[in-house]
Amino acid sequence: MSTALEPRTPSEARPGPGQDTAMRRAGDWARRAPLLPALIFLIIVTQLPFLGTLIISFMNWNAYYPDERGFAGFDNFRRVLTDVNTRDSIVTTILLTVSVVLVSLVLGLLIALLLDRAFRGRGFVRTMMITPFLVVPVAAALVWKHALYNPEYGLFNGVLTWIFGDGAPQPDWVSTMPLTAVVASLVWQWTPFMMLILLAGLQSKPLDVIEAAKIDGCTAWQIFRHMTFPHLRQYLELGGLLGSIYIVQNFDAVFTITSGGLGTANLPYTIYQTFYNAQDYGRASAAGVVVVIGTIIIATLALRTVSSLFREEGAR
Repeated sequence: MSTALEPRTPSEARPGPGQDTAMRRAGDWARRAPLLPALIFLIIVTQLPFLGTLIISFMNWNAYYPDERGFAGFDNFRRVLTDVNTRDSIVTTILLTVSVVLVSLVLGLLIALLLDRAFRGRGFVRTMMITPFLVVPVAAALVWKHALYNPEYGLFNGVLTWIFGDGAPQPDWVSTMPLTAVVASLVWQWTPFMMLILLAGLQSKPLDVIEAAKIDGCTAWQIFRHMTFPHLRQYLELGGLLGSIYIVQNFDAVFTITSGGLGTANLPYTIYQTFYNAQDYGRASAAGVVVVIGTIIIATLALRTVSSLFREEGAR
């Protein structure tokens, strides 16, 4: 018969299921507690303003008619989706985003393929290729508007004069092709971003398989078509999705280069006009919520792509 002085067996000393769960929860909270201040700050800075925007989007709130303020329901969203100018700005936003993303991806892929090869000064060239993405968006738009597009002293017309002489045409680039002018400035800025993502994908490709394909007599085009390009598919998707998230919200280039005129007003610029010019806070907030919903959808797809990339890297 055992007494209190006898030592316990290992099975008796082991904690029960309830104690084990409590200890695990305490350990989880101990690891998460240092992150709580940052999480609370992030919620205050990001979620509370969005909550305020969401509330205002359901209100009839125009600074020019302060006595008519009240609850409007979904009327602001209906006006956003049925207004002709807003619909045109949505179409412009889609055209601008698709054009910039596709052209940036193609140029970024070509540059990444060139920079993936070994040559003297490759590190310096890579650094220089990144610089357009590091320029402040407003400063980049100003450079394109004045230093490149200006019909009197811009670089483009100067090159035309240098090639064709004094009788060369001197077009006003912003007036003749306004949307293309905005697209070109954004492509210049976002191509390095796409190049970085695709270059990371190229450097993670299986070199042993490619060497085996070369030994078997495959040409460079066959290797790119059947091995390199399929490997880059998810990196292309990631670059396209991340680029779309940022370009959908672009305001600087449209505001600086064209001031939203000549059919270049995208949805962020229309929100700016509705808020500051028309002083219609309710409709501007509703349009902002629509932009946020579209961005969340794109961001969800981007997170799924990133998760699949991490799973593939972890499986190797």
